[in-house]
Amino acid sequence: MGQTVSSQASTVQHVVAPEATSSSATGPAKCPIDHSAMSKPAAAAPAPAECPIDHSKLNNIPVLSVEAQPGQKIPLPIEREVSTIPRDAGAAWEYPSPQQFYNALVRKGWETPEEHVETMVQIHNFLNEEAWQQVLTWEQRRSADDAKNLELSKFQGKPGQLSPKARLFLLAGWFFPSKFNTEPPFDRHDWIVKRPRTGEQVRYVIDYYSAPPEPDGSPVFSLDVRPALDSVDSIKQRITVATSEVWQSMRERDAASSRPEPTSR
Repeated sequence: MGQTVSSQASTVQHVVAPEATSSSATGPAKCPIDHSAMSKPAAAAPAPAECPIDHSKLNNIPVLSVEAQPGQKIPLPIEREVSTIPRDAGAAWEYPSPQQFYNALVRKGWETPEEHVETMVQIHNFLNEEAWQQVLTWEQRRSADDAKNLELSKFQGKPGQLSPKARLFLLAGWFFPSKFNTEPPFDRHDWIVKRPRTGEQVRYVIDYYSAPPEPDGSPVFSLDVRPALDSVDSIKQRITVATSEVWQSMRERDAASSRPEPTSR
């Protein structure tokens, strides 16, 4: 994919997917939105990469089917993992079980090897946990008190809808392909978080990028998490962080250039 997105901004964080723990998973872990492991039927038009779970419906916490699909050969777990992401009233969001995840794939018409589903769920959950940690980092910069009790009120997947920042990076990649990423994010989420102390709701934009795999084949992803430019406070926060990162980068370059060159004997 050329230059990885970590060169575009230091707020973009590389994350390495965890190793598969499912005994039924074979080969390197795959992203659930990577179509190398799932594809549309040949007669259908290709769909944009996206998370198979309908996030707009999950906001209302529907009952997701745990029934096995007709012709399903491998039984999949129906237990749901509880996330570390607070929802409200002391509750936390729950991730779909592997069976629910597989049912969502089938409903969308994606053919997916059943033996890879548990690994896909692990990566799906892992990326969400990483995104939440980065949201907390942003909030802690602003107010440690608000970050302690932060809640995720609702969220929505927006595959195919490029954020303004993603569009800007693609444009920069067109002019400077050696310095900027030339591939769009494979998915986008908009998260609405609530600061309980004030009741304020803030929208965060999350762009998910693929990155070159580790030498052992483990998949690597880049998450660009930041508050949307919806308010003066968020704009000030983005400017403050960007300015701080520029100064930090300049200090590191100055420190590197001031080191004496090693002499040969």
